[in-house]
Amino acid sequence: MLREAFRVLLAVVMVFAGALHFFYPRAYARIVPAYLPAPLTLVYVSGAAEIVGGLGLLLPKARALAAWGLVVLFIAIFPANVNMAVHRIGFTRTPPPSWLLWARLPLQAVLIAWAYWVR
Repeated sequence: MLREAFRVLLAVVMVFAGALHFFYPRAYARIVPAYLPAPLTLVYVSGAAEIVGGLGLLLPKARALAAWGLVVLFIAIFPANVNMAVHRIGFTRTPPPSWLLWARLPLQAVLIAWAYWVR
């Protein structure tokens, strides 16, 4: 029962987060590391992956694949989170405190563990 609740919660969080990539694509493009090509395309692809992964968690036949896809996605977007911390880039023109950007990095491990647990 608890696992099901956390599965639904992760699904909602991922669909919401993915949708934000389409509502505020330029904000997300700012955090894409400079060495990666086509930042806006990467934002749309990662946003779509978050939405598909979140919805997939709600479908029993797709659940395991969706969860593993989210694990891969969380690993793939980690460089953007590091880029945010190193260069103190926020989603708005005023960056958040540096400590907050660095504190976000361990959140990726929590998200990976969460997706793995609800698979």
